[in-house]
Amino acid sequence: MKGKKKWYDYLWIASLTYLILGFFNILFAWLGLFCFFIPLAIAVVKGNKAYCNKYCGRGQLFSLVGSRFGLSRKKDIPGWMRSGYFRYGFLIFFFVMFFLMLWNTWLVFAGTKSTGTVVTLLWTFKLPWHWAYHGTLFSDGVAQFAFGFYSVMLTSTVLGFLTMVLFRPRSWCVYCPMGTMTQLICKARNVTTLQK
Repeated sequence: MKGKKKWYDYLWIASLTYLILGFFNILFAWLGLFCFFIPLAIAVVKGNKAYCNKYCGRGQLFSLVGSRFGLSRKKDIPGWMRSGYFRYGFLIFFFVMFFLMLWNTWLVFAGTKSTGTVVTLLWTFKLPWHWAYHGTLFSDGVAQFAFGFYSVMLTSTVLGFLTMVLFRPRSWCVYCPMGTMTQLICKARNVTTLQK
C-alpha cells in the first residue's frame, strides 16, 4: 500500500506553472532562482541532497509523465552519461553558458546592447518570445536576465524530457548541474565534518 502523499509530492505543479507563466510574461522567469538557491542552501546547511530526493518539482514532473503516462522507455541510462567526465563536463559547459547569459545581461544593463526578446533553446535555436515581454518598471537588463534564465530552464526541461523518453523517467537527475553541484557541496561538507 502506498503511503499518504505529502505536500512536497505536488511540487511538480510549481515546475509546470513556472514554464506556463514564462510563456505569458517573461519576468516570471526570475522565480526560477528558487530552483538554484534552495538546493544549494539545503546542501550547505544539511549536508544532503534532500532537494533532489524530495523537493525537486522538475524530477517529479519527469516521474509523473514518464511513469504514469508511460512515455518513458524505462531503459538504463548509458554508462558514459553516469561518468564523472560527462557530469562534470556538462556542469562546466552549463557554467560557461550561464556566465555568457550574465554577460549579455550586463551589456543590456550597461546600455551597450538592446534587449533580445528571444528564448534560446538548447543554446542554439533562437525562438521569438516578444509576446511575453510587456515592459518593466526596472532596467531592460531585468528582462534580459529573464529571457536568458528562462532559456536555461526551458533547455534543461527539454533535455530532461528527451532523456526521460529515451531512458528512465528521472534520467535528467543523473547529470543535472544542480544535482552535481549539491553532490560536490555535500562531499566537501562531509570531509570538513570528518576533519573536525
